[in-house]
Amino acid sequence: MTTLMTRQLFDAQTWSLLAFGKRSRTEHGFGWLDDVGSIAAERGVQLWITGRMTHCFALGHLMGDPDCTVLSAHGVACLLDGPLRDDDTAAWLCTVNLDGTPQPGPLRAYDHSFVILAAASARMAEVPRAQELLDAALLTFDRLWWDEAAGMVVDSRDRETLAVDDYRGANANMHTVEALLAVYSATHDPLHLRRAARITGRIAHEVVTHAFRLPEHFDDSWNAVLDYNRDRPTDAVRPYGSKVGHWLEWARLMVQVRVACTAVGIGYDPLLDSLPTGMYRKALQEGWGADGEQGFVYTVDFDGYPVVRERMSWVLCEGISAAETLRQITGDNSYEHDIDTYAAWAREHLIEDPGQWRGELDSQDRPISAAWSGKPDIYHALQAMLIGRLPITPALAEGLLRTGASPA
Repeated sequence: MTTLMTRQLFDAQTWSLLAFGKRSRTEHGFGWLDDVGSIAAERGVQLWITGRMTHCFALGHLMGDPDCTVLSAHGVACLLDGPLRDDDTAAWLCTVNLDGTPQPGPLRAYDHSFVILAAASARMAEVPRAQELLDAALLTFDRLWWDEAAGMVVDSRDRETLAVDDYRGANANMHTVEALLAVYSATHDPLHLRRAARITGRIAHEVVTHAFRLPEHFDDSWNAVLDYNRDRPTDAVRPYGSKVGHWLEWARLMVQVRVACTAVGIGYDPLLDSLPTGMYRKALQEGWGADGEQGFVYTVDFDGYPVVRERMSWVLCEGISAAETLRQITGDNSYEHDIDTYAAWAREHLIEDPGQWRGELDSQDRPISAAWSGKPDIYHALQAMLIGRLPITPALAEGLLRTGASPA
């Protein structure tokens, strides 16, 4: 069993993370929190954060936190009626200022995936108007983001013309899989599970083709572009190389897709039977301590050498989530050692105060703000703290509904 100290840490952090996240409420959604937990006004209100935090507060509502009941309803209302929703395109803008005025920039599938996730989790939590939000988000998804021929989502569109950018990305598709799994949990409509399985199958073949190092960047025909941003390896959104954290995140999602498909007799790519454990082991081999210091490096090249050596807290969180999921599906207790190791490292280097996880460290485990500043949201950490207490389900909200599990 995972040590009692680890489980106690995770349970305590669950509530502390929610308490910290409550500071993020703004008039038009949820804001980016800085190092001390104040809203970073210069960041405005970002769609991905508002979606993620609405999802997190829906989980908190399911765990019985009355503040989260109010906050999840606030998030749903802002996503439906606030300035993030663009009436001209029937889509969602990526960022508005704190006063609600729009900021320039394209529409992005990545950000939209969190609107879907928020709506699905809120629907399972019976948050008012969540079904209305889910209906609207899925209509926009079909109209703007889903590419039926490819079985994937396009990445971004021009806000004025809705022209599709030539770039295709694995990241937007990964979070779309998470969102579609949540919609499947909320609606039991197999369409969403089939779409999640299609995306995951294509990604699985890309992983195998590239020696378990997932390409992040593709052209509009879904050919991998391995040298994308080679001259900008630290780009915050599209860095060169492969993100180790995404190997871990995809490993977990592949298990969730496989379990859900098996339960209802929907076909899935057989690579999903073996690939998650291989991806996890590759992440440990080439990511954990790859430069001689503990912690996961951020990116590696396609020969497996570290490129960006900074440590991101979300990567460590996805390591926990993947290990917890693989422990359950395989029955292999060796994952418990990994979970304890990750928990000890987080306690020593990431958790500055209860519920406050430092976002980024340098290769010597010193706090920095190179790619990410402050403590923007609680999504990765909250899910990592909860997942080990729940059965493997398409969505965490469903796991909470099934078990009523709540940290002590």
